[in-house]
Amino acid sequence: MKTACLATIIGFTLSGQAVADGDPAAGEKVFKKCQACHAVGEGAKNKVGPSLNGVVGSPAGQVEDFKYSANLLELAEGGLVWDEETLTAYLHKPKDVVPKTKMSFAGLRKDEDVANVIAYLKTFE
Repeated sequence: MKTACLATIIGFTLSGQAVADGDPAAGEKVFKKCQACHAVGEGAKNKVGPSLNGVVGSPAGQVEDFKYSANLLELAEGGLVWDEETLTAYLHKPKDVVPKTKMSFAGLRKDEDVANVIAYLKTFE
């Protein structure tokens, strides 16, 4: 009985870790929802939203030639950094992190989709 419980706990821990780490290939597919406004990769340019090369771990509001909302700039001055924890919250519900964001996207519902998009973005550092 104890062995079965331990195996179950280990299984949950390992599956949770897999979600936390994310899958860049799956993230590329989910990122298609973002491509209307954001670009990544070689030669990526700002669109309605800023290009996202190097976004993971970077201070907010730093992409050249992009006009950010006043609210995001204020938060950036206060030290907002796009670390994995903040990106996770933002990708789930952008307005919870930046209440007056210009981004109209409501967010991604699935934890796995968020982890996968972050894993994908990390490939463009």
